[in-house]
Amino acid sequence: MKLSSDSGPTTVPLLEETIPQNLARIVAQYADCDALVSVEQGLRLTYAQFALEVDRVARGLMGIGVAKGDRVGIWCPNYAEWVLVQFATARIGAILVTINPAYRSSELEYVLNQSGTSVLVAVESFLTNDYRSMIEEVWDRVAANQVIYIHTSDWDDLLEASAGVSMAQLDQRTNQLASGDAINIQYTSGTTGFPKGATLSHRNILNNGYFIGEACKYTEADRVCIPVPFYHCFGMVLGNLACTTHGSAMVIPAAGFDAPATLQACDSERCTSLYGVPTMFIAELGEPDLAGYDLSSLRTGIMAGSPCPIEVMHQVVERMNMNEVTIAYGMTETSPVSTQTSADDPLEKRVTTVGRVHPHVEIKIVDPETGEVVPRGTGGEFRTRGYSVMLGYWNDEVRTSEAIDSDGWMHTGDLAVMDDEGYVNIVGRIKDMIIRGGENVYPREVEEFLYTYPDVVEVQVIGVPDVRYGEEIMAWVQLRDGADTTAADIKDFCKGTIAHYKVPRYIKFTDSFPMTITGKIQKFKMRETSIAELGLEEIAEVQSA
Repeated sequence: MKLSSDSGPTTVPLLEETIPQNLARIVAQYADCDALVSVEQGLRLTYAQFALEVDRVARGLMGIGVAKGDRVGIWCPNYAEWVLVQFATARIGAILVTINPAYRSSELEYVLNQSGTSVLVAVESFLTNDYRSMIEEVWDRVAANQVIYIHTSDWDDLLEASAGVSMAQLDQRTNQLASGDAINIQYTSGTTGFPKGATLSHRNILNNGYFIGEACKYTEADRVCIPVPFYHCFGMVLGNLACTTHGSAMVIPAAGFDAPATLQACDSERCTSLYGVPTMFIAELGEPDLAGYDLSSLRTGIMAGSPCPIEVMHQVVERMNMNEVTIAYGMTETSPVSTQTSADDPLEKRVTTVGRVHPHVEIKIVDPETGEVVPRGTGGEFRTRGYSVMLGYWNDEVRTSEAIDSDGWMHTGDLAVMDDEGYVNIVGRIKDMIIRGGENVYPREVEEFLYTYPDVVEVQVIGVPDVRYGEEIMAWVQLRDGADTTAADIKDFCKGTIAHYKVPRYIKFTDSFPMTITGKIQKFKMRETSIAELGLEEIAEVQSA
């Protein structure tokens, strides 16, 4: 009997260098290649120019007193300055605290104080968000002592402060750094409680970015369109660090996600790779003028961040020319990627699985109750160990010990199945699993089936309380424009094709889903809304063992 455990290849050694050491090496090789293009800002930097700008920001931060280990927060959407601050803080050994642009004042206050951030880099406003007013609201109650607003004279003053710091002083600081130093704190939110600050090192995120780029076969000829937010690992690791470790170009289509702007950037910048969460690709595929964009330069990309519908993957391959598209799976606490499909994998594996274990990483799927490794083909909790596991949650030993056991295994809370060849499927969260009358139902399985209904654009399945069965199946369904499908039609489509206990009892048609800024569906909010709309409040309050 083959067990659900695997170890990644170790033939290619880990990078035992810091982010600035790696960047310097790449700049020496690819000085004249494009490093950073911000389409909306009309900015284009070669690697040589990018290094000069990073150093100027780094010297500016030193000039205003930022020391090694100091926390520097950044609270803004995808501008070029975000990337400069990312690499500048790494250059001087400061710890970058990446703050979700969707946070409000109370969350900002918590993060700044919990991390001990001393300097905050932010925008004054973006779309309907007035960041300056929220900062002013909490400023007297936070640890931070300086705020720098980009696109104002504050940024100019920061750059001017670089004049007081020599390159020799900057290099001296960089030479004090080690690959195991903490370099980034990313706050991850669960459905309850305060956000947790996953603390990541140079070694964590530099290597993860490198091996992600290897799976996509990046070279200096690649141009990667990055519409996913930088504050999240998807943007700053899968995006920026996968590029800079290979001399590839980082292409920012817009400050916030916009489907036409993303497609136009792929067209005008001749991008070879495109990233997105499933909702982004669904939006791009739904653009009426999709055929009007020249996407012939695309070959690869990454879909990740939440479960990737098989039908959407097929359409991305067929309609967007992304024949080598990959899927990546992971979590912030693991830098983030643990498994990924490769451009060399068979198409069916690339669109139906999250791939195999990454290099220098161990994975196993266990019975969440006993911790015993389950046979292949059997569901259990996905756990991972290796260089990619975070240093811990910032100043939170209790929650760190709850997540990482004494043997170094990260307990992800994700339910997964591994096949005989080592390919992994993520079938849900332990907390999302529906137990209907004693039958375990994985929402992902029902979702994948409903995606095959011709009129369904997007679907999410949740469990809602039920007196008789404990839980019942509910599907939130978004239909294509003009469709007149009814709930009865969908139920009839299910009957006789999937098990009766998997057929949704409740169907809600919707045009949108509650989600985080990174495009992750918030099923707990769906459940709250559904309970209220269905009048199930009293049943929901009934406690069970």
